[in-house]
Amino acid sequence: MELLQLQYFRTVARMEHMTKAAEDLRIAQPALSKTIARLEEHVGVPLFDRQGRQIRLNSFGKAFLEKVEAALTLLEEGQKELSDLAGLEQGSIHLATSTLERLSEPLSAFLSLHPKVNFRITQASMEEMAHLLEVGEVDICFTALPMEKANFSTMTVMKEDIYLAVPPGHRLAGHSSVRLNEVANDPFIGYKEGFPFQKMNDAFFRQAGITPNFVCRVDEPAAIANLVRAGLGVALVGNCGGPDSPLHLLSIEYPICKRHFQLAWHNKRYLSLAAREFRDFVIAYYGGG
Repeated sequence: MELLQLQYFRTVARMEHMTKAAEDLRIAQPALSKTIARLEEHVGVPLFDRQGRQIRLNSFGKAFLEKVEAALTLLEEGQKELSDLAGLEQGSIHLATSTLERLSEPLSAFLSLHPKVNFRITQASMEEMAHLLEVGEVDICFTALPMEKANFSTMTVMKEDIYLAVPPGHRLAGHSSVRLNEVANDPFIGYKEGFPFQKMNDAFFRQAGITPNFVCRVDEPAAIANLVRAGLGVALVGNCGGPDSPLHLLSIEYPICKRHFQLAWHNKRYLSLAAREFRDFVIAYYGGG
């Protein structure tokens, strides 16, 4: 049994799609199929149920995957420990986040101090981030929603007020504050359903007792700001640059609207020296929330 076979098996098992797994692994699909077939021959049982082009992990495969993930995680942790022996500058950090908007500045500052640290960044949903952290695929997650799960440690690094952004010429553009129900009938620009920021915003709307009329849904904060400036509608946004913001930002009197950005890591898995340094750097950069 070869290490490469186990790594390939893990990818195929997670995707349950041979062609997509081959693309992800950057190998030819026939070569991947042969590797999985040799692994099945070695363990003595089929690991997948096959129907035409579809494959599904069977009970043997599920049991084997659990052990394979544990073994590969231990090997990856061993590699991290060896990197630590070589010093911080040889380290690597795998980070998962739903948005880089609030992390780009501390990331740039850290890299200016440690330019040889190797970063790998994955944008993912909350569910994907929790899974990646659980199985040891990432070191740290940066999120605006709580990650409450056994063996996860979290630290709030930044708290951000949420404002109502209105376009130039809007009837409330000259105001300094607003109650959210005052714009119940306005066209809204929001994030796509399921996006972490939208989940928080939906909770604010429920508190205000309104159901917004969304005329556009996007997945990038910059797109929301641009569409508000264009006059398409109003939106809930973060500080967007503070007093120098190009948007008309109104404080929200009710409900209280805030975001708490957190770092999360698995307290039962080895965290490399580089990852620990980056975690502590971000906490210090924002003053610990």
